[in-house]
Order: sequence, then structure tokens, then C-alpha cells
Amino acid sequence: MKIQESAENYLEAIHVLMMRNGQVRSIDVAHYTGFSKPSISRAVGLLRDNGYVSIDQNGLLSLTEAGLKIAETIYERHTVLTDLLIKLGVSPETAAEDACRIEHVISAETFEKLKEHVRKYGAAAGA
Repeated sequence: MKIQESAENYLEAIHVLMMRNGQVRSIDVAHYTGFSKPSISRAVGLLRDNGYVSIDQNGLLSLTEAGLKIAETIYERHTVLTDLLIKLGVSPETAAEDACRIEHVISAETFEKLKEHVRKYGAAAGA
């Protein structure tokens, strides 16, 4: 099931924060993303309604199996693409920004071929 780019970004943010802190609240996601608390609350509610996030009685967020699968996919794309772009000479800031845009539109086939290329030849294109 294809979800919107913004939902992928929220799931990725929750995943990153969970890896860093072990637990996540909506306010943490708001601080991390720079979006307002009401915007995050609405997004988290939609993610919960669609089965990607659960919220416990203390307001702690957890990714469901479906949410975690999407978050891990987007996070892997982001990190691999950012690293590749940096190794190609792109500044870290630009690489991260570009990776964030590319990660949502690149096909699974193309991403797998990029990973294969990096494994086989390193980051240098054509090397």
C-alpha cells in the first residue's frame, strides 16, 4: 500500500527518535520535524487510524509492524542515498536534503541496483 510522502516522513522520524531515545511522544516528533504540535497530533492520529502507529495510555508512540516496515525502508533509503551523495562530493547538508526528496520517489528496483553498485564498486560512479 502506497502512503503519502508526509506519512513516510513522520514514520521515519518516529523510528529515528525511537532508536535514539527508546521512547517517543508527539512533542518529540514536533521538535524533530519542526512542525507544530497540532500538526503532529493530527498526523499521528491519522497514522494510528491507518494502523501504522499505536499510542499507549502515557502518550508514548510505537510503530506497528506495518509502520516499522515503512519506516525502516525509508530510513535505509535516506541513509544509503545520503552517504552515496556525500561520497560523490555533495555537501552533507545538500546530500541529506536531496536524499529526503529522492527516497520517496525512487523505485525499489533502482534503489536495489544502487546498493548493488555501491557494494560492488564503492561510491565512485563508474569506478
